[in-house]
Amino acid sequence: MLDTEPDLSTRIFSHIDFTSGAVAAVSGGSDSTALLLLLKHHLDRTAPATKLLAVTIDHGLRPGSAAEAQAVAKLCATYGIPHRILAWSGPKPSTGLPAAAREARYRLLAEAAQAEGIGLILTGHTADDQAETVLMRHARDGGRGHAGMAGRGLAGMAPATLYDWRSWIVRPLLRLRRAALRDVLRRQNVDWAEDPTNADEAFERPRMRAALADGNGARRIDDALALAAHEGRARSQLGLAAASLIGDFATQPACGLIRLDPGLLSAGDERAAVYALRILLATTGGIAFLPDQARSEAVFGRLKAGFLCATLSRTVVDFRRAGIFLRREARNLPAAAAATGSALWDGRRHITLNDSSGALLIAPFGKAAAKRLAMGEGKTPPSLMRAALATEPALWQAGECLGLPGHGGVSAMVEVRPVVAPFARFLPSFDLAPAQAVAGLIGAAPVPPLPFSGHSAG
Repeated sequence: MLDTEPDLSTRIFSHIDFTSGAVAAVSGGSDSTALLLLLKHHLDRTAPATKLLAVTIDHGLRPGSAAEAQAVAKLCATYGIPHRILAWSGPKPSTGLPAAAREARYRLLAEAAQAEGIGLILTGHTADDQAETVLMRHARDGGRGHAGMAGRGLAGMAPATLYDWRSWIVRPLLRLRRAALRDVLRRQNVDWAEDPTNADEAFERPRMRAALADGNGARRIDDALALAAHEGRARSQLGLAAASLIGDFATQPACGLIRLDPGLLSAGDERAAVYALRILLATTGGIAFLPDQARSEAVFGRLKAGFLCATLSRTVVDFRRAGIFLRREARNLPAAAAATGSALWDGRRHITLNDSSGALLIAPFGKAAAKRLAMGEGKTPPSLMRAALATEPALWQAGECLGLPGHGGVSAMVEVRPVVAPFARFLPSFDLAPAQAVAGLIGAAPVPPLPFSGHSAG
């Protein structure tokens, strides 16, 4: 049993719901090794039947990585913890390697969790990592802050992030310094691996880590953590306000068409209104990143000035007497492709096809087919509804359109589910409220509940 006085494990894990089990990401470094042993200690005391799986990702980028993974396997065997080693196979990019490795790591961790029926992944990110992240983003932004993604990014890593709309990645060590975790390991005589790339100043993070090693580093870290806490609260509050505006002013009169009541333009909280607009633009256009802050503010200003038709993030913004309408522009839609299994189409629709013949294609419904649809009377101009439906995915065979899911007899063959594009891959808990609001608006799958017991993720 770990000698932890005061008991760190209770403070770290008591608010986390381990009902479905947990996957611990363990590289063999000090942070993730301490995470694993503290977690094992906590579960042994509070929920010994909980399924716990340690997973090590071997990125194959260094000669010693395989031996480090085996060292983790040996440690896990000592403590009776099931362990798996997963390799990142395939070609590695010549640029953007850290980001690609991070994406591969989360993908492999999520696959391991899903294979075991576990919806929770824990990582060993510490307060040191958080401070480095905030300072790197602050440096990239030139110290401006509060400007689009840069300002949002100063909140640092969220305490929880939903990956692929299915698996929660929780970072329970964000308030703990690395030195405290290493003290825990030393008291237990547990060794850890030192990754040489952590000192390779060819990469941004090691450069920041080296800069923080001087006499002024401790104060800079404290300041960065205070900034992250402040910006995290502000980002969560902005998300709550944006979610409220979406609930009050946004409707979906037809699939792929969002109507905003012009009252949004004078609702009083312009920052939240612009944020809501950015999320809806990215969702409608199927874009993984929110549109540029300055360009979004410009569009919002033009909307306030009067009627407008403009395009941003593949989304047509059309202000008419009947309201402000958002729809996917007709350009650069996916070409016809064989429909097999499950796929993400145009960044907007998750398609599942119940057909193995290989004779069916998924392609845009098109203007000609949309013109033949009968539209009921209502406040929404039929031309806008047809324009939106023309960009939706439809089933085709031998050059003939079989129909649009939800309109006709093809629903039994294909299921089409909208996705909240900017949060479909990574949903930080800061942005949970607006993601839930948009999911409800467009009929996307509901967000899995946070794995926290009676606590906010903010």
